[in-house]
Order: sequence, then structure tokens, then C-alpha cells
Amino acid sequence: VYLANPDNPMGTWHDAGTIQTVLDTLPEGCTLALDEAYIEFAPEGTAPAFDLSDPRLLRFRTFSKARGMAGLRIGYVIGAPEVVAGLDRIRNHFGVNRVAQAGALASLADEAHLAWVQAEARRSRARIAAIASDLGLASLPSATNFVAVDCGRDGTFARSIVADLTSRDVFVRMPGVEPLSRCIRVSCGTDADMDLFENALKEIMAHT
Repeated sequence: VYLANPDNPMGTWHDAGTIQTVLDTLPEGCTLALDEAYIEFAPEGTAPAFDLSDPRLLRFRTFSKARGMAGLRIGYVIGAPEVVAGLDRIRNHFGVNRVAQAGALASLADEAHLAWVQAEARRSRARIAAIASDLGLASLPSATNFVAVDCGRDGTFARSIVADLTSRDVFVRMPGVEPLSRCIRVSCGTDADMDLFENALKEIMAHT
């Protein structure tokens, strides 16, 4: 069973108790593949406690999000040693290069930078939600480095907004399936980034 917590593309999340309930109610012989790519952005109490003796749970994490190392393509899995050993037998040999490993180790030692990124993401999420609210749009609470903004109509309308933003050199994404596709997915950014997004979206909404 695959579950992303927090979720992409909507940014929502479940608390640790809910994840534990999912784990405890798994059918016999199932494994929970828990995607925690955005866990560093989530509120305290989102991640369940670590239990490396439980073979039913594999937790997948990455350095590509909060730690800003997407170009190095480095991630890891946390789980029972015997289960991880099974994965190790089928992975690509030397799949992670030495530069990526060195960067990952340096990142783990730099908790101050991670805390700064987390604080900036919280601030930017609040700004995106405020921009949406000022334009009469709803936004979903987010535990990631992006916010899903509900454009209030359907996927066709949301796609037109994405196209209009792109024409103004502002790139956002959107979910591909109904009913999620009524939303646009806006990444966190600097104050200057948010100014560009706000001005462009205001222009677009004024003509819709």
C-alpha cells in the first residue's frame, strides 16, 4: 500500500495516529510504503515513531525538498534491516554518487539551514494563502513547500489560469485529474517571487 504523507499535489497530511491506524489494519502480507518526501515541512506529530523492528513499514525520504538537493538525486529508505537488505539486492549498484553522498552528510549536519528553510516555507505558504483569499479564492492548508489554490471552477478554467501565468513568465503546476484539477499548485518562493505571482494572478482574475 502506497501513501504519501504529506500529500503531493494537494499538500494535505495525516497525523501520526492515523498513519499508525493504517499500519495496524494492513491486510496480512502487505507492506506500507510511506512516502515522506515533504515530512520536514509538516507540523510536529505528523511522523509516527520509528520502529525498525516492524517489517510492514518502509519509509521513503529525500534530500530533494527541504534540503534543496534535487539535482543530486539522493534519497533513502528507513525500515527493518532484513527488508531493506532485500531492497539492496535489487537496486542499481552505485546508484548514488560520492558527491551526492557528501552533500547529504553535510546537509544532515546543518540543522540551522533546515530550520531557516522551514521558517521561510511557513512564511511563504501564509503569503500564498493570503493572495488567494484577497482574490476570493480558497486554499488548502499545506504541510509542504507549496499550496494548492482552488480556482473555484473546473479543470479547464484552472488550466487557462496556468497558461495565462506561464505567458507572464510565472510557472505553476496543477493536478491532472478531476476534481483536483480545479486547483493550481503554487510553490513557495522569495518575497520577489510572491510579488510576481500576486501581480500576475490579480491581472488574470480581473479579466475572468
